[in-house]
Amino acid sequence: MEERQINEKESLELISQMIRNTQQRFQKGNAAPFLVFGYLTVILSLVIWYMLEITHNAYWNMLWLFIPVLGTFGLKLIFPNRKKNVRTVVDKAVDYVWLVIGFCMLLAGLTTFYVYFPIFFEEVLLMGIAVTLTGLITKLKILTFPGILTMLSAVLFTLGIVQGIDQILLFGAIFFVFMVLPGHILYAKKDIGNV
Repeated sequence: MEERQINEKESLELISQMIRNTQQRFQKGNAAPFLVFGYLTVILSLVIWYMLEITHNAYWNMLWLFIPVLGTFGLKLIFPNRKKNVRTVVDKAVDYVWLVIGFCMLLAGLTTFYVYFPIFFEEVLLMGIAVTLTGLITKLKILTFPGILTMLSAVLFTLGIVQGIDQILLFGAIFFVFMVLPGHILYAKKDIGNV
């Protein structure tokens, strides 16, 4: 087979096409965790809030620990073909961001059984960091801006506007606005430039 030299214009077009393809593939494949973990967190927020409201039994907070297990199971069940694509360096970088942040969130959650600290503030801040980094790595503004807003919204837990178990509802609302909605936008997009 004969190899053909490409000129500068063709080379730039080829690179641009590769970037567009990566972004499109990233959107479809990586909207799934935003949707599954986002909806799961919102649903658990409502369930835990309701159960705490009617029973006043703090053990219902243990349900938060099921998020990693149920989320992973949900991804495999709802999006079974998600990981079939070739993994790029960008994919691996995003995976590492979520692995580290997820571990920190789990560790923070477990720590609250022994020491009191504002867990919702910390969890929302960590989530905002993960979403922002994902947006920056993938050059998707639809993730970067919600991530920054998520980090800023963590302050709501320190201002005392919402107190007690009602903070759980605020937590769920933040996850809905800054994870579920961008997840739907990512999943729905087919042809993007730089969303």
